[in-house]
Amino acid sequence: MVSTLGVAVVGFGWMGRVHTQAYLRVPHHFPQLSVRPELVAVADEVPGRAEEAAGRYGFTTAVRDWREIAADPRVAAVSIAAPNFLHREIGVAMAEAGKHIWIEKPVGLTAGDARAVADAVAEAGVRGTVGFNYRNAPAVAAARELIASGGIGTVTHARIRLFSDYAAHPEGALTWRYERERGGSGVLGDLASHGVDLARFLLGEIESLAADTAVFIPERARPAGATAGHTRAAGGEPGPVENEDYVNCLLRFASGARGVLEACRVSVGEQNNYGFEVHGTEGAVFWDFRRMGELGVSLGTSYQDQPVSTRHVGPGDGEFAAFQPGAANSMSYDDLKVIEAYQFLRSVTEGIPYGAGLDDAVRSASALDAMARSAEHGTWVSPA
Repeated sequence: MVSTLGVAVVGFGWMGRVHTQAYLRVPHHFPQLSVRPELVAVADEVPGRAEEAAGRYGFTTAVRDWREIAADPRVAAVSIAAPNFLHREIGVAMAEAGKHIWIEKPVGLTAGDARAVADAVAEAGVRGTVGFNYRNAPAVAAARELIASGGIGTVTHARIRLFSDYAAHPEGALTWRYERERGGSGVLGDLASHGVDLARFLLGEIESLAADTAVFIPERARPAGATAGHTRAAGGEPGPVENEDYVNCLLRFASGARGVLEACRVSVGEQNNYGFEVHGTEGAVFWDFRRMGELGVSLGTSYQDQPVSTRHVGPGDGEFAAFQPGAANSMSYDDLKVIEAYQFLRSVTEGIPYGAGLDDAVRSASALDAMARSAEHGTWVSPA
């Protein structure tokens, strides 16, 4: 028997829209799920934005204050897609109100914030899912299985990259993302958090690290009004960029493997160049988000001059079969969030965690905090 679950979305920028569309698509891709999400309420402080979302997607209620959602008995689960500085306050409040939460990374500004939300979720006995969407790609699931099975031998070293140009334009507006008080870290929380999650998902825990960071565009113009996404603000009052544009980090894993994680938000000529290369004693595996359904795989015992072949993922890899019937059919970024919504709703209905959870957020945030300390002091640091 299929039941309904009242859901709400807090923060209706791009990510709030992606969450909403994922809820609407879940029943189509995962009809076996015993619950159907019902869009009850949406909250956004920007005048008119929540009302517009309600009109477009069918939310019953539109409000400006997220606290009204916390008090709404119709709402059982909440997506938190608000800016980073609000994650802790909203996450803790929703958990204390008995709401299950699907919250975007990095879950606050620090590991302390992520831990506070995790503790509130555990104490309330509700479920929490975190938006580490890249681990949901079927090719990443296939790579994890290959690595875990010893298919490339013992992992020796890996490189994880996240390069983008979304902040490369010097006229990019000085939004909350560039302020310590509201954004916390810069590219650390925005992109490197995904890199840490991929590193842990594929290779296990990080034992120690050494990082360097830099700000390449030190000043930006303040926007005249409300913003969404990465808008420009030419001619506005200039202000300082308070957090990093770039990070480069050496990693030592508990397994003994070594790694390099590099992320930049101002890489001219790079659009969503996210991926990894993992090398082992007998082979290697390569993934590029821009070719999401492909894995580069080198297997065998040749060692030298061993070729790399392209494997197209298909049914049997992760949740690919819920979207496409055969290998080499394309999937999208939004599909990864549908998988995330499915994992969240399944966690709620079955009482068992699926996908990335608050513990993953705490561990990622701890590594990010360690990177910041390492960059400041020029030393190796443990993220524990």
